Amino acid sequence: MRRPPFSALAALVPSGRLIVATAVTALVASLSLALATPATISVDGQRLASDVAPVTTPGGNAYLPLRAVAEAAGARTTFDMAKAEIGVYRGTDALVMHTGSTAATLNGHHVTLAHAPFTVRGRTMVAGATIARAFGSTVRFDAKHSRVIVRTPGVVVAGAADDEP
Repeated sequence: MRRPPFSALAALVPSGRLIVATAVTALVASLSLALATPATISVDGQRLASDVAPVTTPGGNAYLPLRAVAEAAGARTTFDMAKAEIGVYRGTDALVMHTGSTAATLNGHHVTLAHAPFTVRGRTMVAGATIARAFGSTVRFDAKHSRVIVRTPGVVVAGAADDEP
């Protein structure tokens, strides 16, 4: 059996510099991911514990675990597995949506969500704008401190330290 000439084989192998540069890039990326702190959530001044951290984007969007945030804001959530239908109810407000769809119903009126709900480890995640729309809340992602701040209307936090600077 005839072996290919050395120069042909060398053309297929990456240079030593490329291998080192790739290894260094992978190490830096791994360290930054390992040392990154997931964003926290604060609802009406109280830090919220959730088994799924918010999903944030460099563009400043935050996707929050719906049930945890809704219940902290005084809402009730339902899930119909057969229809993949999610309901959020607070006072007289009702938001009904489906996983993977931007079509929703808010107080009986058809609305289009900017981003479809999705799941992370079995938890429904929705855009902060969806929560703001459903409850009349304000939702802000503070990238500098890696946290999402949710304020519901009419809630006064008395005697509790605010999680916001």
